[in-house]
This record gives sequence, C-alpha cells and structure tokens, in this order.
Amino acid sequence: MSVEWLRRLRRGGPAERPGGARESAPRSPQPAPVPQYRRPKFLRGEEEANPRGGRTVRGTGPERPLPWGSGYAEVINAEKSEFNEDQATCCQISVRRKEPGLEEDQEWLILCSTQFLTGYYWALFDGHGGPEAAVIASNYLHYCIKQKLEEVAGAIVEARPPMHLSGRCVCDSDPQFVEEKHIHTEDVVVGALENAFQECDEVIGQEMEATNQTGGCTALAALYFQGKLYVANAGDSRAILVLKDTIVPMSSEFTPETERQRLQHLAFLFPKLLDGEFTRFEFPRRLKGDDVGQKVLYRDYFMEGWGYKLVEKADLKYPLVHGHGKQARLLGTLSVSRGLGDHQLKVIDTNIEVKPFLSCIPKVNVFDFALRDIKEDDVLIMATDGLWDVLCNEDVAHMARSFLAENRTNPHRFSELAKSLVCRARGKKRGHQWMLDDSQEASYDDISVFVIPLHNRVEDC
Repeated sequence: MSVEWLRRLRRGGPAERPGGARESAPRSPQPAPVPQYRRPKFLRGEEEANPRGGRTVRGTGPERPLPWGSGYAEVINAEKSEFNEDQATCCQISVRRKEPGLEEDQEWLILCSTQFLTGYYWALFDGHGGPEAAVIASNYLHYCIKQKLEEVAGAIVEARPPMHLSGRCVCDSDPQFVEEKHIHTEDVVVGALENAFQECDEVIGQEMEATNQTGGCTALAALYFQGKLYVANAGDSRAILVLKDTIVPMSSEFTPETERQRLQHLAFLFPKLLDGEFTRFEFPRRLKGDDVGQKVLYRDYFMEGWGYKLVEKADLKYPLVHGHGKQARLLGTLSVSRGLGDHQLKVIDTNIEVKPFLSCIPKVNVFDFALRDIKEDDVLIMATDGLWDVLCNEDVAHMARSFLAENRTNPHRFSELAKSLVCRARGKKRGHQWMLDDSQEASYDDISVFVIPLHNRVEDC
C-alpha cells in the first residue's frame, strides 16, 4: 500500500467502493489537508462540552457497542495542553489473499466483511507536540496492518510458512530450513505488524511534512487473529492481561532509560549524530567542572553494570540520556524512545535531529488462547501512561477483579470498569490540585483505557 494511495483515500480521491463503484475524483489538484483534531469515531454522540471544568470522563455507551462488548473511557489532561492528545481506534479487520498483479488503486479496504480471515483490532496513540500525529496514526495504522497481512496471507493460512510465498520449491530442503529456524505462522504475523508500524511511520512523516505540522505519538495496538492475541507496543503505554489467578504483562515500556544501551550504541557507531553537543556516557548526575580529573561512576553501551571513568572535559557535555523515571529524557527532549512521527523534531537551538534515535518498530508479545482456560472475568486492559503513572499493575488488576465480580449481571460492566479506572487515576479536585483517594497526587495527563473481555472473543477468527 503506497503513501499516495492512503492520501487519496484520506482526501476523498478515487477509490473503489464495494461492488466496483467508484467515487469521482476532483479534477484540480488538492492541497494536502491539515490533520483535523477529533475524538475517536466510536465516541460520536458523546458531548465534549466544558472538558476543562471538571475533566469529565467520557466513555462508550450501549448505543455504540464495540467488538466483543469492549469498554472504553477517556479524560483530558489538567490543562497541560489545549487538546486531548490521546487517540483510540477499534474495528474489525478482514484479510483476503492478495492476487498477483492487482493494482493498489483497484482495492477497497473492507473492514467489516465476514468473507475473509477476520481479525479484531484495538489501538491507543498518545501524542506529544500536538495531537496531529496521533490523529493520523489512528486513521492509518489498521489499514497498514490489513495490507501487510494480505501480502503474506498465503503463508499465514499454512501450518508452517513456506520458504517461497508462491509455494514454489527451489530447493528440496526448503521445508527443513524453515523448520530449523523455528519459523511459525505467528512469526509471519509479527513481521506483518512490524512492517505495518514502519509504513505508518513513513506515512506520518510525509503527511506532517506536507501539512507543515510537527509532533509524534506512541502506539499500542492489540490484534486478535487466528486464535492468538498480538500486542504491539512502541512507546510507554501498557497492556496487561488480568486473568483469574495471575497478571500477564503484554507490553514493555520504551523510554530513554529502558533503551539506554541501544541509544548509546547508536551514538558510538555514529558519533556525528550528537554533533559534539552531547556525551553518550551515563553518569549518576550531570558532571561539573570540579569532577574533571576524578574517577566517577559511569556506564557505556556495552555495560549493564557500572564502572569508574577518569573524567575528561568532554564528559561535561549534556548526556544523551539524562534524568530518572518520568524525568528521563532523550537528548534533553523526549521522554520516550520509540513511537511514530517526530521526523522534523530537533534539539532546541541546535541542528541535531532526534528521529535517528527513535525507533518506530514495536515489540510484539503473543498470547495463545489455546494454552489457557479463559474465564468469564478475564480481560485485557490497555491504557496510556496517564493511568500507569499513578496505578501499578496490581492496583488495576485488583480493581478489575473486584468490580467485575460485583457487577456480573450488568451487561455494560466492561464500559463501566473502563470509566472507573479513568476516574480513579484522574482523582478528585481539591482546591487547585487533583488528588487520589489516598491523598497522593493524581494523574494530570490525558488518560485513555480499553477493557477487552476475552471470554467474548469470536472463536473462528
């Protein structure tokens, strides 16, 4: 799927409708549109009036049910930015085998067909530097995933992926080589997700450049496909499975701290990326002039542990990774090390580009439903960092289990649980502050939460 094809789809250009009918294309060239701020499509009808006053929690209702009866809720930040920079998408994806020679502009992406391999998709995007990148990602990533799955559909319907997608056998030992590499169908699906994130990142870069916009976003996507749950994460949002007797983390956060070694190694291989303004070494604190000539604790890209280094004048430069926890920053600029967008981002007052250090490739975790006996109250909880900043996995799991057990007869309990989680993390306003029930500071960030019941899954996907 080309970037130009996606642009035509978004601008209302020629695209084939189901049944072969086409929309007529505008005769004169159209300028690239500025991404329009909006809330998730499935929240249409929910008023966003006076979002600032009480940070009203918005959520899905019975009139717009989501796949599997999933619940969703969100709340805007406490005046950190003008807009809610989180975005969310939820839909059904149909995958067909792509016929050789089929031109891209002859395709119509059918998201709700039962004729083909069917998957279910949920995604959260947490924007920074504005909501534009998150809006584009919420519009495009599922199209990219559908296309990448269709490109390998011939392999994912096989018990073991063939060496050649065409089925041709050039070498009699091809099946043996595939087996020796332990390549399974789920590995091809993982590869399709990774490729989809890569292509979506390219789309965002070109769209943002064309519209003279800046910014980026994290991306957390869940895909249920052929009996397995794939969770792909690029950023600091999080997904956990809350099962009856355990919690299964389905994602890992990617921050300057967690990816320190990758970032330092890149700076070691390509020192010009730092333009002489930063040091790749990590120190417990920012070094001062009096530290020169002393041996101090440090870490380099090849080190899990700490060593001692004789401080030179060059070590006084600002560190590539600096700060701790939520205050950690990459090049003094970003608090995440993976995500989509940020192609135009530069370190303030320099020509140093941040994008080379950012990875758009997600880490994908897979959960096989065939290996678990899923219970009625087992759920996948996905949320942006606004929730996890103030609630740990155990807090969220305890609240989910208690709420669902107490509301077993409520047909909308998953939506209500999503709202309850957002309300708890948002806290209550006391004077000028937002506080949790235990008098700790609540989350001032945008908060978005999906609660996805696993017992309601469609078995034949």
